Amino acid sequence: MKKTKVICIGEALVDRILNKSNSNFTDFLGGAPANVACALSKLGINTIFIGCLGNDTNGKKFIQLFKNLFIDTSFLQVDEKRPTRVVKVCRDDSGDRFFSGFEGISKKGFSDEALNRDLVEKDLKSLEKVLIETKYVVTGTVLLSSNVFKETIEYIFHQLRKFEVKIVIDLNWREVFWDSSQSSFNLSLEERIFLIKKFLRHADILKLAKEEAILFFENDIPQEISEALPKIPDVVITDGKNPIKWFINGKAGLTEVYNSSKIVDTTGAGDAFLAGLLSKLINLNKFADEQDIENSVKFAGACGLITCLGKGAIEQQPNYSQVNEFLGSQIV
Repeated sequence: MKKTKVICIGEALVDRILNKSNSNFTDFLGGAPANVACALSKLGINTIFIGCLGNDTNGKKFIQLFKNLFIDTSFLQVDEKRPTRVVKVCRDDSGDRFFSGFEGISKKGFSDEALNRDLVEKDLKSLEKVLIETKYVVTGTVLLSSNVFKETIEYIFHQLRKFEVKIVIDLNWREVFWDSSQSSFNLSLEERIFLIKKFLRHADILKLAKEEAILFFENDIPQEISEALPKIPDVVITDGKNPIKWFINGKAGLTEVYNSSKIVDTTGAGDAFLAGLLSKLINLNKFADEQDIENSVKFAGACGLITCLGKGAIEQQPNYSQVNEFLGSQIV
């Protein structure tokens, strides 16, 4: 059976994008795994989202969004005690963004931290039926700051071994999540890095930014990072406007990125890039040559750039035809 599905696991949250004076804001639905799920669905990939939302207005907006995009939410959990997380996002003059904290922090934390292993285990037979058709499971590392989530994702990973599902990890280092979590706020930077590097041992595909590569591996050479991990994963390193470095299928390459003077907001660009890459790799085999891989990375880069031409991480994500048009049908 051909594996055609992708499962995205992790946070669905609200990006509250502040203006320069921080006096006004606009809310956009986001969160890296949710962004990837939406981008994949727009690119025609059969996608499932596993996460936990609050039983609140924002949670209901997400459920409607996933429904509109035909994303399978059969394994979505709703928490009655914790709200859907709202992240304060500031932008500089070039559209680059940075997180400045969360709204409404409480001792109970946020719903995305509370993905419950018992509920996953209760519905395990249904999940196993989906895993038979699943090629990739995509997740990040920010919710490793929660002991509850960490236990659940490790349990899910254990189940994947029976189904030959590849694990895709976007490192996505966001220290503010660790600073605010009851499970991890007292951990040192060294302890946090240790926990994340241990988690990366699961990766079959690893995406990270250059600064993350330097922080966690002390170099930004994809092949060396790959060989430092037990599964010798494919590794892709992004660096803003600079070329993308990659080591995929045992082949190394450097791919120029598309730039534009019309960039509005870079929120979610990396997530759209990852979705674009997976949407191409899902149809490639281990014998794919360097040109096929190069084309896949270029396609992913176009997905990332197009997403930057509007506000929010999800609204501007392209469908396959829009990327095809952008590229002038030269590589797709």
